[in-house]
Amino acid sequence: MTSSAVITGVGLALPGVDSAKDLLSTVDPAPEPVDPAARIGKKGLRYKDRATQLGLVAAHDALIAAGLLDGHGLKTSLKVAPEEVAVVVSSNFGNLDSVVEVVDTIAKECSSRLVSPIVTPNLSSNIVASEVAIRYTLRGPNLTVCNGATGGLDAVGWALSWLRAGRARYVLVVGVEPDNPVVRKLVGGDRVLDGAAALVLERPADAAEREAPALAECVRAVRTSSVAACTAALTAGGERPAAWYLPEGGAEVDQELLPGADRLDLAPVFGTTSGALGVLQLASAAGRYQTGERGPVLAVCGAEDDGVAGVLIRPGQD
Repeated sequence: MTSSAVITGVGLALPGVDSAKDLLSTVDPAPEPVDPAARIGKKGLRYKDRATQLGLVAAHDALIAAGLLDGHGLKTSLKVAPEEVAVVVSSNFGNLDSVVEVVDTIAKECSSRLVSPIVTPNLSSNIVASEVAIRYTLRGPNLTVCNGATGGLDAVGWALSWLRAGRARYVLVVGVEPDNPVVRKLVGGDRVLDGAAALVLERPADAAEREAPALAECVRAVRTSSVAACTAALTAGGERPAAWYLPEGGAEVDQELLPGADRLDLAPVFGTTSGALGVLQLASAAGRYQTGERGPVLAVCGAEDDGVAGVLIRPGQD
């Protein structure tokens, strides 16, 4: 898939991280969890699950950074037509704790009588995307992908498709996963991401018209059956990447692939990132370019037995 989309805004709700450039270094091994109420105000957060709260924070900061939103907390105003802004969220475990809680209640009581109607909206897989759209009045296409390891880059692929087809002028992409006992039990690990990353993507011409800075450009997105096929497809135009972001479990990737390119792995920093990984990779690439790096970068997610997604990124044109 050929693309011409640039990243004009990055928002992060990650422990120990203040900006995209922080993703390039090792963070505090025991940072304080993100406090959504301290970031965007506590009003409107009650009864919302952890993933939704984190997604709202990252979305807020990405929209502000891209120049699409003014204000703070509940007192925000969109600076463009609401129907021009789409939302696509990637999350595999986002509302899992809410679902398990309700299922356990029904199993224990043999009835749904004690299930509160207040928590039932959190049972929808699309809860993060819908709540982001409601809070920030974004009325374009709205979607959540729960695609496993490729989810973050699949979400970016959807964004590129919408922009190419004219379905939206701006697309907010959010990758979010919560850390809780239910998720830890499922993934079988004790280091799980508790955070979110968000990007605003738009066509270069629209960014130039708004005089919005192009932090990075998404050149090409592909989906293949293997890591080797993915990297081959991304570099088919002759690009020689300076670095590439490894899929989760990157230690198992063939050491002969892309010789000379730096291997970047976010797992040692954040643990299991699942559906948020691809969005985190692109946010980190944007931070890389903010430090002065100029070489093309590959982002790769997925596994040999379940599909692999990739995006070729290069510096935006100033």
